[in-house]
Amino acid sequence: MNRRIQWLAIIAFVAIAVWLGWRQYEMRWLGEPIAALREPLTFEVAPGASLAAVARDLEALGVLERPGAWMRLAKRTDSATRIQAGEYRLLPGTSPSALLAQFVAGDIVLHGLTLPEGWTFRQGLGAIQAHPQVKVELRNLRDEEVMARLGIRDSHPEGQFFPDTYRFPRGTSDRELLLQAHARMQRELQAAWSRRAADLPLDTPEEALILASLVEKETGAADERPLIAGVFVNRLRKGMRLQTDPSVIYGLGDKFDGNLRRRDLVTDTPYNSYTRSGLPPTPIALPGRAALDAAVQPARTDALYFVATGLGGGRHFFATSLDAHNANVSRHLSNLRRGSGVKVR
Repeated sequence: MNRRIQWLAIIAFVAIAVWLGWRQYEMRWLGEPIAALREPLTFEVAPGASLAAVARDLEALGVLERPGAWMRLAKRTDSATRIQAGEYRLLPGTSPSALLAQFVAGDIVLHGLTLPEGWTFRQGLGAIQAHPQVKVELRNLRDEEVMARLGIRDSHPEGQFFPDTYRFPRGTSDRELLLQAHARMQRELQAAWSRRAADLPLDTPEEALILASLVEKETGAADERPLIAGVFVNRLRKGMRLQTDPSVIYGLGDKFDGNLRRRDLVTDTPYNSYTRSGLPPTPIALPGRAALDAAVQPARTDALYFVATGLGGGRHFFATSLDAHNANVSRHLSNLRRGSGVKVR
């Protein structure tokens, strides 16, 4: 009987030793870099995929030599049901345990898309829908239909989306990105409006947004934005027409061929700031934060006029009187004749 107990003890000892050895080997393997990951690899965890399905896919790719050991780790760490769907970038040097942690953390690939300041809504929507990683849900819809799908009714889309670089996972829809950009614009606009000067001739944040879009389109020089806004504010106070070409061009729509003619300035549209007083009915572009700040905190200036210098760089000459402005126009035309090629106001 004692001999039998001794043999059982020996067998148990050997079994425990083997198990401990195997466990140590397994833990070492889980912590070592995956040999098959010699270069970056993109791998997608499908929505609703089980841990076993993910392990099988990784094994089929040659990434996991011991899927069972990887699954046992997941169960020991209570991670088996916590892996997140998405597109992952598997990098050389990653260990099986680090790979599991990456899936649990949802450290997915994020793609980038930039909506530049001064673009129109349609330009921005086109760029979003052309991105290869965006799921298009709003194709071939009119502006009002797009806004209805977004749940934003009775609102023109122009200027309602903040220009910035957005990061998103593959499969994000154009609708989701527009909602994100719209929410961002609402936050930026309200923040700017809360900082507004006390004596502005603007009654609502929406009017500030319209003015900011004019400022955004009128200058390519960042330091000029407050001055441009100051001129517009001075004109609004005096009841002068804004006479801003970008608004006229926006009103022409597809009819604009790149050359603004004198007849365009006298042809009335809701956006023709030469034939109509006050602000245009909607923004004409996507204004950024600097333009929003300029609109609500314009420079203190006596200037009532500005014209492009004709020297490039988007800069302008400013004037307080019509005579001085006409002299600046002559300087502008002289600079153009020397070959700069900037628009005539």
